Amino acid sequence: MKLRKARIADVEGMMSLINTNAEQGLMLPRSRNMLYENIREFLLAEIDEQLVGVASLHILWSDLAEIRALAVANGYKRRGIGTQIVKTLEEEAKELGCTKVFALTYQPEFFKYCGYEEVNKDQMPQKVWTECINCIKFPNCDEIAVSRTL
Repeated sequence: MKLRKARIADVEGMMSLINTNAEQGLMLPRSRNMLYENIREFLLAEIDEQLVGVASLHILWSDLAEIRALAVANGYKRRGIGTQIVKTLEEEAKELGCTKVFALTYQPEFFKYCGYEEVNKDQMPQKVWTECINCIKFPNCDEIAVSRTL
């Protein structure tokens, strides 16, 4: 498996992978616009030049980063791809100086396996919620917050 930063040419494949997982109820969908605007945040996993995983690291504050849009292709799940993506993004967060990483997810057990703890969403800093107004689930968020100190 090869991990690499995303390029503009990857957006359509990223959108397909993410939104296929969203259609299965595993995550929220992402728009093409969101992917283009945040392309530099995304890490891709490839096997034989085929996109099999994606996620982004979004910096929110001096010590806080969010793992967003984590998706693994059907047929490639439970092979350690998601775990490797998370570990790589955590290393990137550490290199940038972030000491805490969190995610909003429908897959809390996966993140717990990666060392995260479930936390009360209401205790998350207000900065976390600034983009939620654009979410299809706003204001009735049903995602679960998980967090890890690095």
